[in-house]
Amino acid sequence: MSVLTTKFANSSFPLTAVVGQEVIKLALLLAAVDPGVGGVAIAGGRGTAKSVMARGIHALLPPIEVIKDSFCNCDPNHPEEWDDRTVAKYGQTKDIPTAIIATPFVQIPLGVTEDRLIGSIDVEKSVNRGEAVFQPGILAQAHRGVLYVDEINLLDDRIADQLLAVLSEGRNLIEREGISVEHPCQPLLIATYNPEEGKLRQHLLDRIGINLCAAPILKVERRVEAVEQVMAYSEAPAKFIEQYREELDDLKMQLVLARDLLQNVSITREQINYLVEEAIRGGVEGHRAEIFAMRVAKAAAALNGRACVNPEDLKQAVELTIVPRAKLIQIPPEVEQPAPPAREELQNSSQEEKNPEEPEAKSIPEEFIFAPEGVILDPSVLEFAQIAQRQGKAGARSKIFSEDRGRYVKPMFPKGKVHRIAVDATLRAAAPYQLARRKRHPGRQIIVEKADWRSKRLAQKAGALIIFVVDASGSMALNRMQAAKGAILMLLSEAYKHRDRVALIPFRGERAEVLIPPTRSITLARKRLEKLPCAGGSPLAHALAQAVRVGLNARLSGEIGQVVIVAITDGRANIPLARSLGQTLTEGEKPDIKGELLDIAAKIRALDLKLLAIDTENKFLSTGFAREIAQIAGGKYYHLPKASEGTIAAMAQGSLAEIR
Repeated sequence: MSVLTTKFANSSFPLTAVVGQEVIKLALLLAAVDPGVGGVAIAGGRGTAKSVMARGIHALLPPIEVIKDSFCNCDPNHPEEWDDRTVAKYGQTKDIPTAIIATPFVQIPLGVTEDRLIGSIDVEKSVNRGEAVFQPGILAQAHRGVLYVDEINLLDDRIADQLLAVLSEGRNLIEREGISVEHPCQPLLIATYNPEEGKLRQHLLDRIGINLCAAPILKVERRVEAVEQVMAYSEAPAKFIEQYREELDDLKMQLVLARDLLQNVSITREQINYLVEEAIRGGVEGHRAEIFAMRVAKAAAALNGRACVNPEDLKQAVELTIVPRAKLIQIPPEVEQPAPPAREELQNSSQEEKNPEEPEAKSIPEEFIFAPEGVILDPSVLEFAQIAQRQGKAGARSKIFSEDRGRYVKPMFPKGKVHRIAVDATLRAAAPYQLARRKRHPGRQIIVEKADWRSKRLAQKAGALIIFVVDASGSMALNRMQAAKGAILMLLSEAYKHRDRVALIPFRGERAEVLIPPTRSITLARKRLEKLPCAGGSPLAHALAQAVRVGLNARLSGEIGQVVIVAITDGRANIPLARSLGQTLTEGEKPDIKGELLDIAAKIRALDLKLLAIDTENKFLSTGFAREIAQIAGGKYYHLPKASEGTIAAMAQGSLAEIR
């Protein structure tokens, strides 16, 4: 974890030398003018210059003036932003020692811990002094600089949430292990990720001001130009950068002037109203879009040396902040070309042109980018909007926390026996008391007591267990059973891709047996399904009870997070649970099979198991019992009496995707 030096910044690939990606380069310049726009997130495949542009914008940023020896780069001209210790030290002093440093460039590694991110106790200094000594984290180093997160979609969810929470507040408050420190944290956030390696959660994207896609270069001549640029830079970096020296110097001066002008840029209520209407037309949720758009518009005006926002600034703001968040993007219909005007109309228009009226200056664009129904009218942003929409919603996989397996994410107070001690947190907890303990135990250097112990909290990605409950009774026709088998095999293949586990419980006769225990083997499932017979009664209650038992046991293993029960049945049940369990029924007593099934469905919901019921009842109107079971269990229901294996598999895959 290092702060980029001026030497490294000056040797970066010039931003102006990057071929293409003009929209992203503009967004980075606007964010450099006003880091308050919320940062820039760049999605793109491999080799689309995402990291190059992040380092390129840093090379354009001017040095900053800081209070000498300030751990968080405090600005001497803004005492209202200082941390507590700087206020206590220089709050009543006019003669403040300062220094000029290069703008920091801090990159967050994927395996960063919470202590390293926000700050914690300095163990060595605390042990020597006998009191808690604060050790700044990455966020303190990044204040007033560039905070770069590569592959943010692979960052631990808890770390990502905490990072964006601090950036939203602009302050980092650390209260832990005997310390209480607050310091400013207002860096320029640049985050990049490859959607092919995992999508970014939607609520994280919403908290980043500008979200763009780095589109690959498709034209041959442009790709050749990009290759030539990279080759020239690798052979002689200094000579290559010198070719762009004049452009880079102009951009640096433009950024400095824009930052000074930004506080004087004005935006009218009418212009803000335009941004809000665009957000409403695009179906954007929340208010962040128009807030970010307002700041982007002002930054665009400042970057162009204007003190007032104009229509072009508003249009850029909509394209960069509102369009990526829009929910109602559609392809605009083809507009019929109007008929040519008659000769009389041409004569009248020529006479009007001789005496033109002085046009009034417009403060907003003449037309909205979004039509009332959410259609984009501006073709220049249509392609980008469709790319952003294709990213889809980010589906987060669940995680399992434990004390014995997984990756170390944070320390915690032990509950019972300590399986793995968090040495770093334990030493930090013991550090402030070393002087007093040495007096009680002379001759010992570091004294750790039981009250100081901290255990490791470990996390690992949890797979899902998909339990297929298949009706193999006589009420299921042979052709529907074959369709169910084919759908199961298709779903097994999909589950294998996700590294999930699957289980199969067919029910026929008087009992339901676990034919395939939780496994990832498609071969085993295929062999068992080929020999699956169809005959006998329908012990649906016993099958669902078996599924609940298998799901709970899988959870106890510590490797399964979600349990999904896919029940393919016609909803008819004629075997009571007592008979399936081998219990003797009272003579003359009529078993309540429906009540048993509804009780099990309620238990499925209470245990947070997911149920997908696929009703194969071959009647024009279903009895609706399978639907009732799904409703009680809080699950999904589909009535597919004549569905093929592909249809069943498609419906199941869609429901599983929603559950994930």
